[in-house]
Amino acid sequence: MKLVFAGTPQVAVPSLTLLASSGHEIAAVVTRTDAALGRKRVLTPSPVAAAADNLGLPVIKANRLDAAATDAITALDADLGVIVAYGGLVREPLLSAPRLGWINLHFSLLPRWRGAAPVQRAIMAGDAETGAAVFQLVAELDAGAVFAELTTPIGRHATAGTLLESLSRSGAELLCGVVDGLAAGTIQAVEQVGEVTLAPKLTLDDARIDWTLDSDRIHAIIRGVTPEPGAFTEIGGARLKLHDVAPAHGPTRLVPGHLSEIDKRVLIGTGTDPLELITVQPAGKTPMKAIDWWRGVAATEVVAS
Repeated sequence: MKLVFAGTPQVAVPSLTLLASSGHEIAAVVTRTDAALGRKRVLTPSPVAAAADNLGLPVIKANRLDAAATDAITALDADLGVIVAYGGLVREPLLSAPRLGWINLHFSLLPRWRGAAPVQRAIMAGDAETGAAVFQLVAELDAGAVFAELTTPIGRHATAGTLLESLSRSGAELLCGVVDGLAAGTIQAVEQVGEVTLAPKLTLDDARIDWTLDSDRIHAIIRGVTPEPGAFTEIGGARLKLHDVAPAHGPTRLVPGHLSEIDKRVLIGTGTDPLELITVQPAGKTPMKAIDWWRGVAATEVVAS
């Protein structure tokens, strides 16, 4: 079939790469425009744009699928649109432009966690498992019938970054299987069944840690917002990023937010057992071992807020 692929971040690259090696034609790759990154704000192509360039595929850059983008994509006369984390909505008339419409690879077990941050929200909620689903794109958010899905456990130490990286690879294989099935006319979609939960985009408020919560809940939140936007707390009014923490069962409980060095470990109090800080990043500095940061703190009592 002739395909149009839409995606932007690194998690979409395995799907693009696998489809490009299949027997299908990718007529164009749609991705968001170059973004200013780093301290020097250098305009940088999206990971999907870079991958498409390496594969020799034509690229359409657009932050919104407006009239101009719609006309350019419609003119390709594609059989199928494929979308993986593009970052924009596909509306009519573009939604119906390809002969078979659009399919979407979404990193959750639909209808649980519809929205922009499904993996992050699943980890933060303490879900035992998640997965990926390929569904028919419809006007309603992530509500289309599902062609195929896979399930994977969420490990106790998995972060949103590590889990998304894994799902991007297994999801790419799932997606290509659906494309092949649609080309052969051997696959059908099944309507979603179950309770709908929403996964809105993460904000800085999601990443600020409330130390009065229980330790398991805090650990899940930190893993869910890692690497982006990145968990943080404030020490003396200065932001401290929390890159890696671990449960610290056994030691005497600490007052929520209070830090202490016990057995050469930096512990912080929660609503239940303390957590061990392993890697942190003070404002304006690079990540470091928590024990090295701690020994450089002058205060005799340190309280996070």
